[in-house]
Amino acid sequence: MALKKIPKGKLLIIGGAEDKGGSEQPDIMGKNTDFKDEEILKLLLPPAQSRHTVEIVTTASTEPDDIANMYEKAFRKLKFKRVGIIRIGTKEEAANPKWLDRIAKAHTVLFSGGDQFRLASILGNTPILKAIMTRYSENSDFLVAGTSAGAMATCTLMMCEGENNEAILKGTVKISSGLGFIDGCIIDTHFIKRGRFGRLAEAIVMNPSCVGIGLGEDTALMIKRGRLVTCVGSGMVVIIDGQAIGHTNIAYAEEGQAVCVERMNVHILCEGSSFELEKREFKPSPKDLRLQKDMK
Repeated sequence: MALKKIPKGKLLIIGGAEDKGGSEQPDIMGKNTDFKDEEILKLLLPPAQSRHTVEIVTTASTEPDDIANMYEKAFRKLKFKRVGIIRIGTKEEAANPKWLDRIAKAHTVLFSGGDQFRLASILGNTPILKAIMTRYSENSDFLVAGTSAGAMATCTLMMCEGENNEAILKGTVKISSGLGFIDGCIIDTHFIKRGRFGRLAEAIVMNPSCVGIGLGEDTALMIKRGRLVTCVGSGMVVIIDGQAIGHTNIAYAEEGQAVCVERMNVHILCEGSSFELEKREFKPSPKDLRLQKDMK
């Protein structure tokens, strides 16, 4: 996978349902002994003593006020009050100079959940997206984040439609253009809970040069320099690599017919483990390496 200009900023893609410290807790809480309260939410915060803000872009949602209230409450619990809400519902609104000024002063921009196609179609090729992209490309302290649909939209190729089927059925997945913060990936979210392996696998069979990233809930990947991804959170991330695919019937199968695939590589990441996108290499967590060393 050939990358374009290497960004200096960081990208955090979240599988949705991240712990916000409220009454709705992730399903895995109480089961995973490594669970940490608000672990992912804390990654969005600027360094201590910084006057930077966290800006929440609610474009993907048709209920932006609910999204705003939820995150403002969650950040207040963390004693962080510099939270801004960017409500953009049209391309015309995305050209408002006040948003560009806010982006220039932010440490983090988070794209909320909702509808990834709505998000990409409204913000695509707009001044605010260009401003965010410029800061992401040039500023090592800047963090772009997306949760649920917001995470799915961060890549160049975006899954905009797909069904949760037990089998891989041809024609159930539709691909469109995303926001373009990362190349060579197709991202899916709520991956484990909603049984979405089949649809991401189909997307990779159709686009074997891409890496499929299936994010579990309350789980995220921190991506640095556009290529090294490290898992954080209480769940797991499934990596689907189609580079070694042999036989598949995707080219001549009829719509709705089951698809077969030979040699599709799958990796599972959990807290601390990582994956090198350009080299397509799995890397164990530092904790695992220490334990392995101690056992020798």
